[in-house]
Amino acid sequence: MTGDHIEGPLAARVLDALLRENYAGLGGLVQDRTLRLPNRSVRLVRARPAFLSELVVDPAQDLRLREVFTAVRALADPRDDTAAFERECLDALATIKLHRDARPAVHRRLARLPDELRTGPGAFYETLAAYNDHPVHPTGRSRAGLSMADLSRYAPEFGPSFPLRWAAVRNPTLAGSPPGWWPAPSDVGLDPSGAPSPVRLFPVHPLAARQVSELPGVTLAPDPYLQVSPTLSMRTVTAAPLDHLKMPLPTSTLGLRNRRTIMPGTLPDGALVERLLRDVLRREPDLPVLLADEQTYGHAQHPLLGYLVRRFPPETAHAHIVPIAALLAESPDDDGHVIERWDVPSLFDAYLSALFSWNVTLFRYGIALEAHQQNVALVLDDGPPRILVKDNDGALINTSRLREHLTPSAETDPRDLIDHRMTTRDDEALARVFVTITLHLCAAAPALGMAERGLLPWRTGSTMIRDRLDEALGPDEAFLRSRTLDADTLPGKAMVTAGTLVDKARTGAADINKHYGPPGPNYLRDATCP
Repeated sequence: MTGDHIEGPLAARVLDALLRENYAGLGGLVQDRTLRLPNRSVRLVRARPAFLSELVVDPAQDLRLREVFTAVRALADPRDDTAAFERECLDALATIKLHRDARPAVHRRLARLPDELRTGPGAFYETLAAYNDHPVHPTGRSRAGLSMADLSRYAPEFGPSFPLRWAAVRNPTLAGSPPGWWPAPSDVGLDPSGAPSPVRLFPVHPLAARQVSELPGVTLAPDPYLQVSPTLSMRTVTAAPLDHLKMPLPTSTLGLRNRRTIMPGTLPDGALVERLLRDVLRREPDLPVLLADEQTYGHAQHPLLGYLVRRFPPETAHAHIVPIAALLAESPDDDGHVIERWDVPSLFDAYLSALFSWNVTLFRYGIALEAHQQNVALVLDDGPPRILVKDNDGALINTSRLREHLTPSAETDPRDLIDHRMTTRDDEALARVFVTITLHLCAAAPALGMAERGLLPWRTGSTMIRDRLDEALGPDEAFLRSRTLDADTLPGKAMVTAGTLVDKARTGAADINKHYGPPGPNYLRDATCP
């Protein structure tokens, strides 16, 4: 694939996102299916299917990033961070080219792995997923501040392994018991007799080691310890057969403002939501859901000093754990895509049944999860498919609705959440999370991807979505039904606007990951697309 064939589609995706978000009033520049930019006119065509928007850039056009940049500069408010936006786009372009060159060798190496090394919550499917674009954000492959060499050494798409660094930290806040593989000071070259007390060893990503070494009161250990491999999130690594380790990474993804460091409150907040989800599962034992254990963590009140030990349930040890982001990835075995290992229609149908039964039940309890394609995985073994859910610190909870169905314990009271943006009394806010995450990213985006790859017609996939959602909603969920199946339009996020171009003071977004742009068409009501 030539550079032109890479840049053109990326430029079109970027412009599609800006138009969808109506950045700088772009929607008002559309006349007769032509977007009349200050520097050129761009032909638009009807989106088929109309996923998130009615019109998209005509793929036959010759569009370049520099033309998008020129238009954005001409239309932007002087306060908008157009320089960061341009860097993000160019970083994404460079990464796509790097992926193009690296993927054949990575796939050859992965193809040699026996099946037993592809099971469990390891890095096999995570590596494959990293070659796919984010279904909505056009520059999802960009990681701000990291060089191409950094990516080659530490990013999941290259399938690397590397040893962790460790730091001695005074008086941290801790929860849970460390796993058996956690090092002692002598393992990392520290003299335990000379260490200040009380001290705890914290894992440090090699890309953060220099910054951590400069922090006051922190001793970076001289010796690395524990060979790990990155998962799709990059800052989370495989540490043991059933354990992952999440730690801060000095970069941003999905927008300059989406820092991959760890703020102190996210760890106890995620643990509280997990306990709440377990309460729901105890009351709803038939739901086909497994939860990762995220109760072990530490923080030292600095964004680069924190960690989370994620423990996976024993049922995942010998199953294929396939993140939804990996379903449409190319298989290394020259036999199509990952999902084609299984029967595509039956697997997608069973997945949708599990996805909607879980998330509609949670909505009934007043909970909407920010569980996107990276944080939801299919557990595939000899039994019926189940879903595995992790990373719950972005949930939204309607406290009034929750108390109608469940009396929180002292361990699960949402009033104890540190981030008060995670609570609401507004069902509309809850429904927006359900639609943009569960419906758009986890259901419709895979269906659209399968249609584009010739794996399942859109008409078939969208019918499955409608039927399984209708089945999960039942007769008593009139509100959520009115915001999904029966809605005239569906909400969409303004990810580029809020993540990079416009700061929160001007967007008014309390949370940039829950900032919404103009509504889009309800593709569930569109039966015209083949």
